[in-house]
Amino acid sequence: MNTMTTSSSLRGLITAAIFGALASSFSAVSAADDSTDLPTTVVQYQDLNISNPQGAAALYGRIRTAAGKVCSIPGDTDFAAKLRVSPCVHKAIADAVTAINQPALVAVYNANNRTPLPVILAAGQVR
Repeated sequence: MNTMTTSSSLRGLITAAIFGALASSFSAVSAADDSTDLPTTVVQYQDLNISNPQGAAALYGRIRTAAGKVCSIPGDTDFAAKLRVSPCVHKAIADAVTAINQPALVAVYNANNRTPLPVILAAGQVR
């Protein structure tokens, strides 16, 4: 019996099993990202002038903090649950910034994230 062939076959089988397990966990994470029953919170910002960079940066910090709290997971959860935290936080921040729809806030978001949001402002009424 050739031990080199057996060893290579065993390594290939183990590698395939690891990739299969990773693929399964990533699909579970992707499915969980689209969940619509996530908890929400309200972020107050009426004390900020979000049309200027300082106010927008302060609001972005508040949104990021709130997203971290909403998406937090108790310490004794499984590894797959911990993988969902980062996408949850990212989605929560992106959704909040998109909902507020202010160019200065979008600029702060884009400066802090690899995937930028488009700057789309609602058109006012034409008279």
